[in-house]
Formats: sequence, C-alpha cells, structure tokens
Amino acid sequence: MSDKNVWVFHGAGGRFTSGVFSTKENAEDWIEKHKLTGILTLYPLDQGAYDWAITNKSFKPQKKAHYTPFFIQKFSSASQNHFHYFEGKMDFGEYE
Repeated sequence: MSDKNVWVFHGAGGRFTSGVFSTKENAEDWIEKHKLTGILTLYPLDQGAYDWAITNKSFKPQKKAHYTPFFIQKFSSASQNHFHYFEGKMDFGEYE
C-alpha cells in the first residue's frame, strides 16, 4: 500500500460503501458501536484496486475480459489488507 490509505467498510449485502475511515481503530469503534457485519478493507488513495493489484503483482490480467471496464469496475483483491466482522466483532469465518 502507499503511505496514504483509507479503511473502507462494506456492509454484508450492501451495494455501496457505508463508511470510510482514516484509521482502523476509528472504523472498528464504529463497527462495534452499531454491531455491523461486513468487511473492512485498506485502500490506497488515488489508485484503484485493479491497478494496485497489478502493481503489487497480486493479479496479472490474462484474458481479454480482464481489460474491460465491466471487469475493472467490479474488481476487488483479496491481497488487500482486510478484516471480516460479524455483529460488531472480528470474525474469522465465512458469511454471506
């Protein structure tokens, strides 16, 4: 990651981001306060996840479809620092 990052929270089942935070601690306080379920991910500022993954060699486009706007706009990388939460607490299991 770059030296300028933000923590982004996506609630389970949500289509859009529900919170953006300057520190993990601030995000976790908010997640715990509201007993939220979802994923907290560290994102670099001024760079998309697709470009970040390519730059950091965690993704290599290999198909023609990998270069399309449709693919890039939906791209996410499990290589980004991220944490799962269930009802406000860090969760190490899977959920939908």
